Amino acid sequence: MPGADADTTCGFVALVGAPNAGKSTLLNSLVGTKVSIVTHKAQTTRAQIRGVVTTGTAQIIFIDTPGIFAPKRRLDRAMVNSAWTGAGDADFVAFIVDAERGITPELEALIEGLTNIRHPKILVLNKIDSVKRESLLALSEALNKRLEFEQTFMISALNGDGVQDFLDWSAKRVPLGPWHFPEDQLTDLSLALTAAEVTREKLFLRIHDEIPYNATVETERFQIQKDGSYRIDQVVYVTRDTHKKIVLGAGGQTIKSIGADARAELMEMFEEKVHLFLFVKVRENWGDDPGRYTEMGLEYPHGKN
Repeated sequence: MPGADADTTCGFVALVGAPNAGKSTLLNSLVGTKVSIVTHKAQTTRAQIRGVVTTGTAQIIFIDTPGIFAPKRRLDRAMVNSAWTGAGDADFVAFIVDAERGITPELEALIEGLTNIRHPKILVLNKIDSVKRESLLALSEALNKRLEFEQTFMISALNGDGVQDFLDWSAKRVPLGPWHFPEDQLTDLSLALTAAEVTREKLFLRIHDEIPYNATVETERFQIQKDGSYRIDQVVYVTRDTHKKIVLGAGGQTIKSIGADARAELMEMFEEKVHLFLFVKVRENWGDDPGRYTEMGLEYPHGKN
């Protein structure tokens, strides 16, 4: 594999923070393309998504973890466990903080959890474009008093301000070692899972607050046709008949719109023609099915919901 000589460096940086802190937007900005879904809804990242950046002799694997929050359901617990596992397994932990919100009770709980992580930590204050400099400096000082950070970065993941500085620092700090991925690979997601994530994003963007978080999308078939085009069959699973009606919409118009948006983005990503077929099914207790968690790359949490 390229990058296997003694001069290469390679390491993992976990992006950890509260829901909607901007972790997915930052990951996409670091990689230079879309690898993680971004919506206005919190907690849309469910499992660890890895974005790979290879620059010079360094390869950095950034792990977009689910937003850490107080879990109420089994799926919530699986997501939070995934986030803490990602933090514990990384070489560095980047604590992504929404500078607009500042120190909230949710952030306090995160700070407490991060005290148990022994890996080096970096503070990344995001959304700085909408916060006054005095407030940013005060927030940085307050957080650096709470936790020991090797470095503090002030960025706007949305417009790219400060992102290159964070990337350059990460490239210099990852340890010596062979690369884990080929030089041109940008994520560890399979094409089938990538397609499911794209459709799930369009579902959340289209439905807004009418559908709960326990709606999910699974790719049942991903086939390359003789002409090079892709045939993708996906199922949107919901837990109630009323939710199915919402996703379908009057005369099936809502699901058609979701499919059209997803197909357009997938064709741009894959640079091939895409035939996307969406089906909506009710599976009442899918949140208690270990197989569904495996599909999402999550570990099934046993015990009570």
